[in-house]
Amino acid sequence: MAALARGNTVWRLVVLVVAGVYFLLPLWAALRFSGISAFGSVVGESGFGSSLGLSVRLAVVTTLITIALMLPTTVYVHLRLPGLRRLLEGITILPIVIPPVVLIVGVLAIAPGFIKSTSWLLALEYVILAMPFAYRAIDAGLRALDLKTIVEASSSLGAGWGSTLGRVILPNLRTALLSATVLTLALVLGEYTMASLDLYQTFPVWIYVNSQASGQVSVAASLLALFVTWLFLMIITVLGTRQSRKTGGGEVTLFTVARTETRGD
Repeated sequence: MAALARGNTVWRLVVLVVAGVYFLLPLWAALRFSGISAFGSVVGESGFGSSLGLSVRLAVVTTLITIALMLPTTVYVHLRLPGLRRLLEGITILPIVIPPVVLIVGVLAIAPGFIKSTSWLLALEYVILAMPFAYRAIDAGLRALDLKTIVEASSSLGAGWGSTLGRVILPNLRTALLSATVLTLALVLGEYTMASLDLYQTFPVWIYVNSQASGQVSVAASLLALFVTWLFLMIITVLGTRQSRKTGGGEVTLFTVARTETRGD
């Protein structure tokens, strides 16, 4: 048994080293090609701050809208309409099947004029792209819960629907919501096709435009975009982990809700 355990440890170490080399070697090569000094040139380039700020704003707005739409919809389907789960899965997979070019052309054809003139149209388009990933993350979290029993027990203890959703369901879905947030942010911060066809210079579009002038600057900008994305994802993950530890792993008991409701009465 000891020899078997050592063998498994060695194979895990080998896989880890191979994966590390596979992912880190291209980054090291790109960093060596661009040079450290190129990062200073990237920050000083025209349009850098505005394009990065636009991408960050779109990422935040898209995440908020996506969670606000998908969370209550998924919870309601799990509770009241379980027979429609397969239909909802089919609908939410469409943005992956349909090419982004087709989506953007269709949206631009039917969108009202006052929305076309603002960047928020792009955020709504990103909500469509993020829908498959957010839904599956939330759906996986709900499948791990005995949702119907939790809701019925919370109601029997005197909690209303708002208290049940905010104090029982949401804390127990923290990991799923964290996954949905991370996937949505990564998608928006790296999306190029829709932004370019919609004539908005997000950070990926800015990188492509500036790649025509200098290869080193474009590679440095790509690395910077990767580092910024990693930074956002690491911050979200660390904050979610700390909050989970404070609440005992993210689970909120029904007794806590009952005590809160009793104090409120």
